[in-house]
Amino acid sequence: MKHLRLLGTFYKAAVLTALEYRANFVVSLGLSLISVGWSVAAAAVFYQHTDSIGDWEFEQLLIVLGLFVTFLGLVDALLYPNVKEIIEHIRTGTMDFILLKPLNSQFHVSLRVINVWKLADVFMGLGLTLYAINLLETAPTAGQIALFLGLCLCACLILYALVMFLVTSAFWFVDLDNVMELLFTFFEAGRFPVNIFPPWLRITLTFVVPVAFITTVPASAVIGRVDGWLVLYAAVVTAVLFAGCIAFWRYAVRHYSSASS
Repeated sequence: MKHLRLLGTFYKAAVLTALEYRANFVVSLGLSLISVGWSVAAAAVFYQHTDSIGDWEFEQLLIVLGLFVTFLGLVDALLYPNVKEIIEHIRTGTMDFILLKPLNSQFHVSLRVINVWKLADVFMGLGLTLYAINLLETAPTAGQIALFLGLCLCACLILYALVMFLVTSAFWFVDLDNVMELLFTFFEAGRFPVNIFPPWLRITLTFVVPVAFITTVPASAVIGRVDGWLVLYAAVVTAVLFAGCIAFWRYAVRHYSSASS
C-alpha cells in the first residue's frame, strides 16, 4: 500500500506539471487520433475486397488494433521512460542511492516516471477497443468480458516482464538499444491477429516471444472463440515471466558493482 501511495504522489506531480502545458496534451491527442485513424483506414482498405482476413472480420480486427494501440501507449507512457532512467542510473552509478532506499527497488525504478502526454494513445486505444466491441453482431457475455479483462491484465504483466528481463541485463550490458528495438519489432506484429501469419511466425509469436497473449488472445476471448488451453497457458506464461523477471532483478542487484566504485 505504501508503494501505491508513493506512485500516486509521483504521478500526481507529473500530471500537475503536464497541466501547465495543456496545449501539448491537445497536440498529443490530435496526433494519436490521426495515427489511429490512419491505421483503421489502412485496415478498411483490405476489407474492401473480402469479408474476413484469417477468419477475422473487420470489427474483430479493430479490437486487436485497439488493444495494440492501448498497450503501445502504456509502453511509451510508463515502461520506456523508466527503461531510460534505469540504464542511466546503472551507467552513472546513481543506482546505489536507489538500492539504499527502504523501498522495493524494482517497483521504484520501473514505474516511477510517467510520460503523461503518451496517455493520449492509451485513451485512443481504449476508445477504439470499446467502439469495436460495440460493433460486434453478438454482444459478449459477462463471462467473456471477465475473461477478456483477466487476459488484458495478463498482457500487461507479460509486457512488463519482457521489458524488465531486457532492461535488467543493463547491469552487465549497458547498451541495450538494439535488443530493445528487436523486442519492439516483434511487438509491432501485435497490431494484427497472429493467425494471419505463416505457421512459423505464428509459433514464434505465441511460444517464443508471446506477443499473441498481448492482443490476439484477449481479443479472441471477448468475441467468444478463445481455446481453453490458451487461457491456461496465458496464465502460466504470465506467472512464470513475472516471477522470473523479479528473480532476475534480485539476482542482478545482488551482483551489482557500482559504476562509481
